[in-house]
Parts: sequence; C-alpha cells; structure tokens
Amino acid sequence: MHDSNNIRFACKISRLRATDLNQGVVFGGMTEEIALNPTRLGTAVHYDEMFGTVLNRFCVQAAVDLPLTVYGKGEQTRGFLNIVDTLQCVELTLNTPPAPGEFRVFNQFTQLFSVNQLAQHVQHVGVDMGLDVVVAHLPNPRVEEESHYYNPVVTKLPSLGLTPHLLGDEVIANLIEMGREHKDRIDLKVIEPRTHWGVVTK
Repeated sequence: MHDSNNIRFACKISRLRATDLNQGVVFGGMTEEIALNPTRLGTAVHYDEMFGTVLNRFCVQAAVDLPLTVYGKGEQTRGFLNIVDTLQCVELTLNTPPAPGEFRVFNQFTQLFSVNQLAQHVQHVGVDMGLDVVVAHLPNPRVEEESHYYNPVVTKLPSLGLTPHLLGDEVIANLIEMGREHKDRIDLKVIEPRTHWGVVTK
C-alpha cells in the first residue's frame, strides 16, 4: 500500500519516526472495560456481507439458525487477533519507539485461519451449545484467489512482549450468545451476499 511508502519517505527526509502496524482481522466483542457495562460500552459487531468480518457473520448465523455461508472453497486464509490484543500491540509499539529517521513495519496478528477452519470451529461450539449449525458453500461473489500462498511472519510484537489472547471456544460462544441476546435487532437481509464483485449493473 502506498501510504507505507509515503510514511517511509517522510521518515527518511524529515527524520521522523514511525511504526506501520499491518493489522489482521479483529475478533471478539468483550474486553475488561466493556464487561463493566456491556450495554453502554459494547463495541460494534459488523456481520453484514459487505463490511462484516467472517467470524462475526458465522456467529450471528449460528445464533439465528442460518447456515454458515462459506464463499467458494473456503481456503482463503488471513491473520486474526483478539480485540483485547489490538491496543496491547499499540501500547507495546509506543513504549518502544523507533530511532529518529527509522520506519518500521510490524505485522499485527496472532493466528492464521482459513474460512473453512473458522466455520468448523463455530459449528463445533454451536453444536456444543445445543444449536443445529450447518455449513453451506456458496459460489464466491468476490474476485479473489481462493487457494493462495499466504505465509506472513510475526516476530516484532512477540519480541516486545505481546501476550496473545487466542481464539478459543469461549470467545466464539460469547459471540454466539451475544447474537442470541440481540436476535430481534439482527437484520437478516444484510447477511446473504448481494454484492458481486466484477459484475456491472445498470
């Protein structure tokens, strides 16, 4: 992305210091602070087909008895991190600043998952909760490589002391339960894919 080149250039020319955090997909809806007053402090949980994260969508689908919609083969893989770890990463970065003129890039994620792995995990947790959770593969509405090389490395933040909060059954159960609790507020019309990349409509 060209913003990284611009930041690097500014650091070199003006002796600025910067760290570019390449953040993965954030999961989870609960932090210690939110737990103090979930009604007033709760974070947004985007589950729609356009901007919603895949894990949120799967958990909402499980909560309202809809199939988990996997696009295409489901082999698309990305980096993920817990919402609790997002600010931990920022804090660690701020507490160990680069030297004047230095530009750093940190990959900010703690785990890699394919879409299939997430669907299977949500299905497993949902069944344990007594729900009837099924996985459905849909034609992929996106223009993307479904099987691709993806092997990012995360070394900098762990070396600074990042203690990750990994995706486990409890986090997924919490997201499903959140969906069940707010079932009447879920807009079912925005879950199924309506946006098809590369298709021009008049």
